[in-house]
Amino acid sequence: MNSAVAINQRARSAQQKAQRRRVVLDAAQAYFLEVGYEAFSMTQLAKKTGLVKGTLYLYFKTREELFLTLYEQSLIRWGQVFIARLADAMTSKAYAQSLYKTAVADGTFLPLLIRLEHVIEHNVSIPRLINSKRVFILQVGIVARSTASALNLSQAQATEVVKTMGVLLIGATRSDQGPSLNQEELPDDVQALIASFSSETLFVKNAVRIIEGIRAEGITDAERPKHASTSTT
Repeated sequence: MNSAVAINQRARSAQQKAQRRRVVLDAAQAYFLEVGYEAFSMTQLAKKTGLVKGTLYLYFKTREELFLTLYEQSLIRWGQVFIARLADAMTSKAYAQSLYKTAVADGTFLPLLIRLEHVIEHNVSIPRLINSKRVFILQVGIVARSTASALNLSQAQATEVVKTMGVLLIGATRSDQGPSLNQEELPDDVQALIASFSSETLFVKNAVRIIEGIRAEGITDAERPKHASTSTT
């Protein structure tokens, strides 16, 4: 069944409803990449899919529930891309750079991640939120397993790294929300200041510190280097 048939015919079976939901999500993804979060309109999405607006709400009870689904898709998609770029014995910096670049490259993942806890999750039902949290738990586990191998960490350490990287990513990318000055002629000191606060610079530098800190916390007392005592009797 092609997309046109899935949209224009009445969905009766579970398979037809799933197909129509898939078409709506594909259209929503393309529309989101076109206009972004604030300008996204369910009315316009209905027009793009050829459905009446009320039909969209049969599949997604709120606009934010649709966004939550798009976020889950982007989380899974990003995880697959990121894991494919990991290698054994990576440096912390290489790991952080790869994580940042793959997250930014996905046009849906970061914009929705930034708004997830402050806006999106407040406008969905509790059962839907619980289901989403379980998707997150599953994906963190998947990424953490590959992280443990890439960074030579325990599974617990790798899980902590992955969770913390998400929080850091949100904070670092907020530094890019100021006015764009790329086309302006600026003094060298101002250019240097702006460069030091770029999201990539902030993320990578602090990600390395966090990873190495988590790694150091995993060292047992027996593994710590012995230092000669300087005390005298």
